[in-house]
Amino acid sequence: MKIIIAGGGIGGLVAAISLHNAGHNVTVFESTKEVKPLGVGINLLPHCVCVLDNLGLLNDLKKLAVETKELVYANKHGQFFWQEPRGMYAGYKWPQFSIHRGEFQILLWNKAVEILGDDCIYPGHHISSFEQDENSVTAHFIDKDSGEIIHSETGDLLIGADGINSKIRRLLYPDEGPVVYSGNVLYRGTAVMKPFLTEASMAMIGSMKQKMVVYPIKDAYDENGNQLINWVANLKGGLGQTLTEQDWNRQVDKKQLLEKYANWKFDWLDVPYMIEHSNSGIFEFPMSDRDPLNRWSFNRVTLLGDAAHPMYPIGSNGASQAILDVEELTNALNRFERLSEALENYDKIRIEATAKVVYQNRKKGPDIIMDLMEDRFPDGFSDNEIPREELETLMEKYKKIAGFDKETLNAK
Repeated sequence: MKIIIAGGGIGGLVAAISLHNAGHNVTVFESTKEVKPLGVGINLLPHCVCVLDNLGLLNDLKKLAVETKELVYANKHGQFFWQEPRGMYAGYKWPQFSIHRGEFQILLWNKAVEILGDDCIYPGHHISSFEQDENSVTAHFIDKDSGEIIHSETGDLLIGADGINSKIRRLLYPDEGPVVYSGNVLYRGTAVMKPFLTEASMAMIGSMKQKMVVYPIKDAYDENGNQLINWVANLKGGLGQTLTEQDWNRQVDKKQLLEKYANWKFDWLDVPYMIEHSNSGIFEFPMSDRDPLNRWSFNRVTLLGDAAHPMYPIGSNGASQAILDVEELTNALNRFERLSEALENYDKIRIEATAKVVYQNRKKGPDIIMDLMEDRFPDGFSDNEIPREELETLMEKYKKIAGFDKETLNAK
């Protein structure tokens, strides 16, 4: 089958590798003219690492990523109220990785070029339109600067892996409107620092009104033993500016953020120091998603990843769910001779699964335990006041919804 993929991000590239390995003829079109290692950190959960392992990427990931040992939750005073091992340290067959998003994308890009050939990957090609009939689909691509059509490609299947502002999704759902803004704003940065806790810990601090997520994404960053630490601040209402869609991914002044986190200096992590020493700029992202769709596939066109199910970045699930889409789509195309049946099966399985995560993330996902502790103990707590069984129930519930509870995954 000849497959056209619009979008050379994580989901699109993993799809290209997986579908090529399954025997399909794959071509990828990426909007940006030059793929660079941009962005900050992401987490890859064990259920998606299982998929990447099956694609032969595990050893490459180990060289680039930090294998996450534990997840800890703390209040705004730095007191821990939840700690759990992660990945193989928790008994999973596969690790959890913290990795630089841009470096992960470059790894996937290079792997795709290696196996597909560089004549099957087109940077600087932005999807503009498509038409289809019962025999084929033709996608048209433009140069974003000039707006001129520079290429048309005909195939058997078109996959829209073109992100939260997907052009293909807009063509399928022209009346959908803009993304849904949550009211919270994310501020992302990285800092070169001494390691904290286990040197491979992921820390969630504060509450949903004011949160900080911190984890290392590169070991041995320099000769002094520093790591590259990824951090994400989450503020309800942001720093007070009016936000428009054109402002998304706007760089902000660290002084404003420092004022919000001035007192977050703990014996195990100095948050103000981390913000002050951010080395790559601080970027603002309104936390947004879209309402789940009841259909992704239309004849010879389907959606994948953020184009299909953008979700709040809670529970480390965004990239992981895109990779799970790839696994299911590849399996469906292998199982069913007719494309229509394969896509119907893909929709049936993944739409329900991802909608559950979208809705659960709107309810704060596993981070609901942060608000629970803040509401009950705003001034701190003693160790015997921590409702451990209640917290464990909430954490396990999310793992089952997101598809990475240990028993289910290890049974694969």
